[in-house]
Amino acid sequence: MITDIINVVETLSEAKDVEREVIFEAIENALESTTKKKYTENMDVKVIIDRESGDYKTYQRWMVFADDSRELEDPDYELRMLDAVDIDKDAKEGEYIYKEIESVDLDSRIGAQIAKQVIVQKVREAEKKKVIELYQDRLGEVLSGVVKRVDRNGFYVDVGNNAEAFLPRRESIAKEAIRPQDRIKALLKDINDDLKGPPLILSRVSPGFLIELFKIEVPEINQNLINIVGASRDPGSRAKIAVRSDDKRIDAVGACVGMRGSRVQSVSNELNGERIDIILWSENTAQFVVNAMSPANVVSIVVDEENQSMDIAVEEAKLSQAIGKGGQNIRLASELTQWKLNVLSETEALEKDDEEIQKITDLFVESLSVGEDVAVLLAQEGFTTIEQVAYVPETELQKIDGFDETLVNELRERAQDQLLLEAISTEENLEEHGPSDDLLALKTVSEEIAYSLARGGINTKNLLAEQSVDELIEIDGIDEEMASSMILEAREDWFKEGKIES
Repeated sequence: MITDIINVVETLSEAKDVEREVIFEAIENALESTTKKKYTENMDVKVIIDRESGDYKTYQRWMVFADDSRELEDPDYELRMLDAVDIDKDAKEGEYIYKEIESVDLDSRIGAQIAKQVIVQKVREAEKKKVIELYQDRLGEVLSGVVKRVDRNGFYVDVGNNAEAFLPRRESIAKEAIRPQDRIKALLKDINDDLKGPPLILSRVSPGFLIELFKIEVPEINQNLINIVGASRDPGSRAKIAVRSDDKRIDAVGACVGMRGSRVQSVSNELNGERIDIILWSENTAQFVVNAMSPANVVSIVVDEENQSMDIAVEEAKLSQAIGKGGQNIRLASELTQWKLNVLSETEALEKDDEEIQKITDLFVESLSVGEDVAVLLAQEGFTTIEQVAYVPETELQKIDGFDETLVNELRERAQDQLLLEAISTEENLEEHGPSDDLLALKTVSEEIAYSLARGGINTKNLLAEQSVDELIEIDGIDEEMASSMILEAREDWFKEGKIES
């Protein structure tokens, strides 16, 4: 196979765009493997090729240890000084000694076969390493290439620079026809540094791909005149992308749409006809959600800050449009805004509002000992808790029609008295059902946290052990890491008793 090593090195180096030294090392490794097959596996072989002539010599080598060393494990690879000097009088501890042996002939059938396998493997590794180095700083960029082959797992794409990329089926747009020799664009999503498979992993379904396509089509984005806030996709079907501009003179949505829709159409064509809603971002979260619900028109919206959710009311006739096919529109809007969105008809929204107002009304009637008319007015003005009535500025209450200074003072006094009674009740309950000694004894549970747990009905070590992380983080002052540590400590006895596997 190899009659002229220098020619082989030059040919492979030029064809594969791999450094000559890498090819030399690959051939040396091939010769070493072939030599071990010829003699025995239990020997350390080193082949050295002259980089100028192509001639090579083969050596068996050993690592030298001191005579009293206890580190020797394999006499086929290691020697004590006492034996090493018989082979090389200049032997030194911690260094190799070499003994020349007969070199194998790579032109033989077996030698050529082994050499070919090793050289191909080493060259591929070198190619892959070079590709990784070339593209590692290009993650998140759009690459263009030609599909070379297709199998059931995905598409192999030549992206130039002797680099092959892979587009998995799951990262391709459903029902999109991609054939060999097609030129495609895709996002460089990941780099595979495994020896198996192409190093570059592509995606055509990532929201990032949509964003990068708009950067290509809309110069104002690269000029930082327009910013892309986020995107959500149902690949091949529909997408939403949020944009903004700090320059009021620039129409961010219009710039992304382009003259007669040319820019957005160009992006849509690349995505197999995916319909794209361009949404104007707003620092007002409710307004942003209203925009994101396009093309549906929102009649009213109720924000629940605590649960990061919103109830959105639309006209009865527009309800199906707001939800979208299979919940598509509401799902994409929710992903884009990062809020949980609930779509209701106007009638449903009014019924829900009435239920909420009635619930709050009943609370005020019972807790403040007021008539239903007063309680309804409080609820309608947005008061939802006793704390709000007790501590909001008096002027806020006096703005309500029919509420004079005397009534306001009476309401505040009653609210504060109610809160005091609830606090006393809580403390009495804690005295009776406060944290147990075994709960207080846990190293991960401070006294303050123990009482917080007790207020939540978790007043023993066993009750703590039965909780989940999600349940505990609902309690003020407890984060995910703290919850996990407390639960593990509380369950130590369970592990010892074999109730659960460690």
